[in-house]
Amino acid sequence: MNDTLKSVGDIESFIDMLRAACEDKHMHYTLERLLSQPDSKRKEIVLLLVEDMTNKAAPTSLIEAIACLSDDSIAKKAYEVIYQCRV
Repeated sequence: MNDTLKSVGDIESFIDMLRAACEDKHMHYTLERLLSQPDSKRKEIVLLLVEDMTNKAAPTSLIEAIACLSDDSIAKKAYEVIYQCRV
């Protein structure tokens, strides 16, 4: 078994991002807009965000959190989570 593989639940910055979306109206609005896009559009936006953040030397943990949203099932679950915590 490969011990280097992480689940999204192990990526603390991803959990922190969802918590922030539940506590901050602007973050909630931004994430909700991203997650409500059709899958192909959301993936395209996430790819561009990750590329831009990498070029700007953003913290790896933040890039990792955003990159998780390219997965359809993770994005769906994230949308459900932030929908339940409308601010």
